[in-house]
Amino acid sequence: RTTATAPEIARAIRLGADRLCESLDDPREGTILTVAREAALAAEPVARETGDIREFMRRLLEEGEAALARTPELMAVLKEAGVVDAGGKGFVRMLEGVVRYIHGDPVLTDASAVEPSGQPVFAAAGMDVASERDFQYCTEVLVRGDGLPPANEVRAAMHAFGGSTVVALMGDILKIHVHTDTPDAVFSYASRWGRVDSTKAEDMRVQHRRLRHTSRRAVTIVTDSSADLPDSVLDRYGIALVPLQVIFGSTTFRDRVELKPEEFYRRLRGATELPTTSQPTPAALIQAFRDARQEADEVVAVLLGSNLSGTFASAQAAIRAGGVQGVHLVDTRLASLGVGMLALRGAELAEMGWRFRSGRISRGKAWLAGMLDVKPVLSFDTDGHVVPIERVRGRENLEERVLVLLDARLTPRPRKVRFGVAHAEAPEAAERIRAALVRKYQPQDCFVSLATGVLGTHVGPGAWGIFYQVEDGLTTPVGQGGPPHE
Repeated sequence: RTTATAPEIARAIRLGADRLCESLDDPREGTILTVAREAALAAEPVARETGDIREFMRRLLEEGEAALARTPELMAVLKEAGVVDAGGKGFVRMLEGVVRYIHGDPVLTDASAVEPSGQPVFAAAGMDVASERDFQYCTEVLVRGDGLPPANEVRAAMHAFGGSTVVALMGDILKIHVHTDTPDAVFSYASRWGRVDSTKAEDMRVQHRRLRHTSRRAVTIVTDSSADLPDSVLDRYGIALVPLQVIFGSTTFRDRVELKPEEFYRRLRGATELPTTSQPTPAALIQAFRDARQEADEVVAVLLGSNLSGTFASAQAAIRAGGVQGVHLVDTRLASLGVGMLALRGAELAEMGWRFRSGRISRGKAWLAGMLDVKPVLSFDTDGHVVPIERVRGRENLEERVLVLLDARLTPRPRKVRFGVAHAEAPEAAERIRAALVRKYQPQDCFVSLATGVLGTHVGPGAWGIFYQVEDGLTTPVGQGGPPHE
């Protein structure tokens, strides 16, 4: 339709307010819900009084502004901050735009963030950022199918996964919004109701971290999801993560975001067809680099080895296509915690004040690798190729032999060393290795990480590997006279 009368608009607003209330898991007064409902209650009487669309919209805007002004009295956090609800304000500004259009005001194609008064716009919901106490992912899923369950049944089911649930049901379309720590579980559960058409999971901790930074940093580190660093380490050092993709059949998941490692291995056990992997999408890389540049003067992207994946080449293409300046790429020639530990060391150096001095992308690797000698215990050579080291007969001999090879690589004994143990559903072996490393070397850190689906797809369940960093001495690379690294 291209036209509507005042009574029709009034009914549409009332229906929209009712649907909004029905869709919310925990409706709260003082939000857009209040503003929309009170505007709707005023809309129909006004429509009956006048058929003039100009007068109707003017009166509707007045009612919306009055309701918006009352929101701080209904929600303590708004009153304490001296602001109004952001969603309610957006609704009123939408009404204002309609009124201005009706009165012939020009449509702005490049509107700046300025109030009608000419004053800059301030945040309309000034709440304390407390991401550690909240769910991590803002998650959405769209399901199509016949016989979809009632909205209240869907909301009840979503309680098991998180909060801030919004459910919209229209015919054969079901849309779910929920804040959760397990987007993959939400998507899996939703698939029982019909065909999953689209999914989304945004990391709110990253968004909160940007809000907390009141000043720009010199350097921000970006890595990809193959890095296998724990979330706590990523959060502590502000390391941004770009997800690779894991593909089960016709369904594509963003690694570690839409598909956690635990869910990956659960799916793998029941899969009739082995999954495949793919590098991050160009859009994901461009967005990650742009977001990182908002935080810092320079960005160093520490990525999965170019001999193992197209991620590095995709990042080069993304920089060209997106026109993002100040991004320096590091081809680690490694995988898993080899990538992650290099990214972590880069973040530590950045935090200590190291600055990247060259504008040449090829120098990005030198910025990190020139300051420390980092070799994976898995069999990669210095060019990032997988190198067969030796064969060990019997699983019972494997752990002991790998530790012997490692000890040869770490002789003389370093003063400062960090270890990482990555495993593909081999927690018992990983714990034995961790205990042995701690007992023998007293390392600075010793991470144990469940390998993401990107690595698990290629090595299979039961695989494990050791990674190490040495800061106070150089180890001999494979093929240069020293014992090999595995």
